[in-house]
Amino acid sequence: MAKANPAFMKPLQPSEKLAAVVGSNPLPRTEVVKKLWDYIKKNGLQDSANRRMINSDDKLKAIFEKGQISMFEMNKIIAKHLK
Repeated sequence: MAKANPAFMKPLQPSEKLAAVVGSNPLPRTEVVKKLWDYIKKNGLQDSANRRMINSDDKLKAIFEKGQISMFEMNKIIAKHLK
């Protein structure tokens, strides 16, 4: 079985915009993605016609800077909001 990459488990500080969704405490990248998906599903922001697309509400628009992104773009955008 493959070992988990320790770089993914290192807690990172979310930006102020990202903290509005996932909280302000440092989190591993994997946990940030999980919390974002929880938020997206809870608020029904996955596009009903194309489930790979995420529709932004006000909080997500501040992070993604677009009205809609694909789930494949999400990790690249999140990286800009973690230090």
